[in-house]
Amino acid sequence: MFFPSCCNRFGASILEVLPRRPSPTESSFRTAGGPPEQVCRVKIEVTLNGAKVAGRPGMTILELARENRVDIPTLCHHPDLTPAGVCRICVVEVEGSRSLLPSCQTQIAPGLVIQTHSPKVMESRRTLVELILASHPDVCLVCDKGNDCELRQIAGDLGITMPRFRMKRHYYPSEDAGPYVVRDLTKCILCRRCVRACHEIKKADILAMGYQGFGSKVIAGRDEELKADVCQSCDVCISVCPVGALAKREDVEERGKAQCASGG
Repeated sequence: MFFPSCCNRFGASILEVLPRRPSPTESSFRTAGGPPEQVCRVKIEVTLNGAKVAGRPGMTILELARENRVDIPTLCHHPDLTPAGVCRICVVEVEGSRSLLPSCQTQIAPGLVIQTHSPKVMESRRTLVELILASHPDVCLVCDKGNDCELRQIAGDLGITMPRFRMKRHYYPSEDAGPYVVRDLTKCILCRRCVRACHEIKKADILAMGYQGFGSKVIAGRDEELKADVCQSCDVCISVCPVGALAKREDVEERGKAQCASGG
């Protein structure tokens, strides 16, 4: 799992805390009095961090927040991929809900009162990021991702330096024998972005999740090297990886040559 199951308690449905209301389509018909093409004209009003804002039917809390320049951190979400709700770092507090809700998967509804940075939310985010860091290798200074690492950026924004927890870590050999992509699964945080990108964007289905529990990891084929011909001219999985688990072989070789030339 991405983090211990004891922390994965934020999946409560919004239907548990709100009275039955018409669906966005039903509301649009009653309000606009027209066919489905008029649905986009209907606005849903919610309260976001104390301010009244309006969104569209079908919009998630994360989309609404970003549209209103409210930053909600997330590691598994990517705008070009379907929401997965894996990392739970994007959780928010919704008035009346018994638990925190993932903003990337929770659609807005009329009258919602949402807090994106309440003390409860911030404590949950810090704990989850610390759990990820506790099982992540301490190689930031020599990692190719460097300052572009999204995990490092989020940890910095949350004021996290050293995690409070100690956890068993995975150590995998760097898979640099493949001709196209270099993988370092020791750095993988199991966000599944690469798996979804391979399936949804490239439609190649080379990558998948394999094994269970602590042994879970992203695999290629039958847990083989990532050397399929379709990967030769594709860097889709690399482009969506939030950490340094994936890199193009040619980029790694170029960096190696540059280091040798500089005597590093």
